[in-house]
Amino acid sequence: MKGGFKLKKIIIVLVILTILFFISNNNGCKQVIIPKEAIRFRVIANSNQKKDQDNKQKVVVNLEKEILPMLRKANSLEDTRKTLKSNLNKFKTNIENTMETNNIDNNYTINYGLNYFPEKTYRGVTYKEGEYESLVVTLGNGLGENFWCVLFPPLCLLEAEEQEDVTDVEYSSFIKEVIDKYFS
Repeated sequence: MKGGFKLKKIIIVLVILTILFFISNNNGCKQVIIPKEAIRFRVIANSNQKKDQDNKQKVVVNLEKEILPMLRKANSLEDTRKTLKSNLNKFKTNIENTMETNNIDNNYTINYGLNYFPEKTYRGVTYKEGEYESLVVTLGNGLGENFWCVLFPPLCLLEAEEQEDVTDVEYSSFIKEVIDKYFS
């Protein structure tokens, strides 16, 4: 009887190690590939100095608060285009208010159309450099690191919702439950 129990433990440990191997190779992330018919969103900081990166983040947060609720109603690529184009003045006002409120002393440009994106690797997928349909905000000299996401399909919305739900998630570990069940 003891030999059978020992064999059972060895099998369980092997199963757990196999699961851990597959999880670690996938990094727990799904690969998201941006389709050719996509609209990107990018905010480029003045520089990589902490102050400029903080300023970029303030602009991003305030623009997302305005843009993302608008795009929840957009059901297609064309709806997204129309929404972005018709609200450019609102976005400009948003940026100007953010800059004034936070004493950001930079000029900025905002452009909707084809804009250059450098090569980027995101969640294990490399996206080629090139001209992409996008809404791009450049702060000051635009020499700093940038924020970017995809407005259509609504990958920004999905990531924002994931971040909002983080406090509501309760984690459990299948592996811990198996170990507790068979080894406690």
